Amino acid sequence: MVKKGFLILLALMLVTALIAGCGPGEKGAQEPENGEEAEGGGANLKVGMVTDAGTIDDKSFNQGTWEGILKAADDFGLETRYLKPAGTTEADYITEIGNLVDAGFKFIVCPGYKFETAIFQMQDRYPDAKFVLIDGYPHAGDWEAVVKENTVSIFFAEHESGFLAGLAVALQLKEGDVGFIGGMEIPAVQKFNWGFQQGVAYANENYDTNITIKPENVIYQGTFDDVAAGQQLAAQMYDRGVKAIFAAAGGVGIGVINEAKKRAGAGEEVWVIGVDVDQYAEGIYEGEKSIILTSAMKYIDVAAYDMIKAELDGQFPGGQILTLDAKNDGIGIPKENPNLDSEVVNLVNEAFAALKSGSLTVSDEQGDLIK
Repeated sequence: MVKKGFLILLALMLVTALIAGCGPGEKGAQEPENGEEAEGGGANLKVGMVTDAGTIDDKSFNQGTWEGILKAADDFGLETRYLKPAGTTEADYITEIGNLVDAGFKFIVCPGYKFETAIFQMQDRYPDAKFVLIDGYPHAGDWEAVVKENTVSIFFAEHESGFLAGLAVALQLKEGDVGFIGGMEIPAVQKFNWGFQQGVAYANENYDTNITIKPENVIYQGTFDDVAAGQQLAAQMYDRGVKAIFAAAGGVGIGVINEAKKRAGAGEEVWVIGVDVDQYAEGIYEGEKSIILTSAMKYIDVAAYDMIKAELDGQFPGGQILTLDAKNDGIGIPKENPNLDSEVVNLVNEAFAALKSGSLTVSDEQGDLIK
């Protein structure tokens, strides 16, 4: 039994190239020639995924996970499939996980804390299957983590990623109001907010910027799929004079992006900070112009890919809770940031190096920050 607060740091081998966006669907196995198995026995591994509240093409958490699976499928000759549950209850998730296992997909990746109690049950029900739970750990509803040998839980240092994005935004804009729109008020989203605020404060204290975050401009919408609500909240913030909104909210964030694109197309200067993946392409509104200033990234795709590779190599880290952070290159902002000045990027890179070395730390708690 692993306690909730006991996070085991493991430096995962990360790929250097990010993968391109992929649409929904499933990928058939690449049949090896002459009856040979794919690298690492991949021909026998079938990888499945059950989506969370969002869709497979949400330009965020679900899509990032699926893209990592697809890259592994291309590299190792795997068969993959995803299923979207009818709802978001434990029973819905258990049904689809069972459907995948019954179809022979015995390596299953589940993104999001809502899978915690479902995986708690399924890791015992299907001991011959392997489970990767991202942003959650299995428990029976009592928050007491029980990670069996056929399961690995992966968390990210969202506060570090949010810090880097907040620093970049403050350095680029120099002055004015910024805001935060979160989805559900859960730890992964809260840490983005807290880190973002610390990044802004750090810039104000060390680089003479004057960026403010007012209490009315920090909002948790309560879902990850209400696009219309996200657009409405963004419109209200922009009308209050907010220059840039950090949207850590899945589909709600797509609504924020839509509102910013509409305004930018009409000549307003408004910005969005993307989340989880590089959302620059989603923010394009004219030619190659995008309203995405930068994105606070969690390398979800790499995490999914590396867990599949670990299984193929016989090194699946079952029974562990892993944390991906700056020290193991698990978070960051995009390598390419067309809307950031080179000087800003250099300063953010310096901050990342300081996080990596441990000479700079970011709190994963709220402290005295705006809620």
